[in-house]
Amino acid sequence: MPPTPSRHDAPARPPGPAEPGVGRSRARTDPPPGPHRPITGPARPATPSYARRLAVVVLLGALPLAGCGTPPELRRPAPTAAPTRTAAPGTPSAAPTPPPDTGLPDTGLPTPTVDPGLVAVPCPDGPSGARIVDLVRGRGGVLPTGVRVRVRTGPLCAGDWHYTVLDVTGHETLQVVTEGRPGAPRLVTAGTDVCTAEVRAAGPPGIRTRVCDTGGLDVPVA
Repeated sequence: MPPTPSRHDAPARPPGPAEPGVGRSRARTDPPPGPHRPITGPARPATPSYARRLAVVVLLGALPLAGCGTPPELRRPAPTAAPTRTAAPGTPSAAPTPPPDTGLPDTGLPTPTVDPGLVAVPCPDGPSGARIVDLVRGRGGVLPTGVRVRVRTGPLCAGDWHYTVLDVTGHETLQVVTEGRPGAPRLVTAGTDVCTAEVRAAGPPGIRTRVCDTGGLDVPVA
């Protein structure tokens, strides 16, 4: 005996043509999901307060870097020492001796030569006073042999001429003018007045000044 169909079981319907609009909507499938993209909102415009805060942060970060700059001693180049010259080995030469200091400024001009006959000065090389006394004493002289004679002034020399003053015991003071080499003088004149023509004509200025212009005798030596 066949089973009795239930009320809830609907009889199977044979497949037929699909209803308009129903079959196409069921047959449409959704597109496959794409790669995951983060949801981002629109760019936030920078406000003035935000820009100021950003500038302050940048400035504060730059201050420590500014304090860590190059030290002053490294900025300036170190002075370069001049190379020291090394003297070549050899025989040391003696340093030149400087001229003696005369106390006068050096003008660079040649020193004029003084004429030795201009002034009568003490004779450095003679003749001696004894040599003059021998000329005026004895034969051919103006004094007796035994008379006492003492040299008072001189001999003074002006060039090759000589002037001497003698104190003679018992006689007047005697002036003597001689000429020539110190070891062999020649008697020119002797007496109380020796400014003769020969002395004025041939004598040097130093002798003429002593015996003719000033009178000699007690005139101090220049």
